[in-house]
Amino acid sequence: APAPPTILERVARIEEVCAEFGIPLAAAALQFPLGHPQVAAVVPGARHPEEVRRNRELFATPIPAAFWQKLRERGLLREDAPVPA
Repeated sequence: APAPPTILERVARIEEVCAEFGIPLAAAALQFPLGHPQVAAVVPGARHPEEVRRNRELFATPIPAAFWQKLRERGLLREDAPVPA
């Protein structure tokens, strides 16, 4: 089933912040869970060597603290949500 309009709107707003910082949405999505102290690893699936290379690049994408703060300021991330350092 298609995502509800509220979810699509939220994704669009997150994509706007990503664009402002020049960060691929996929990089933020892969790195975000690593901010939680109980998460030791994120293991994305890959069927081809190119996907492995792309995932490695996404994990290596620098994401400044200001990015996560901007998501908080816009109400897209809870104030108490742990984020990567």
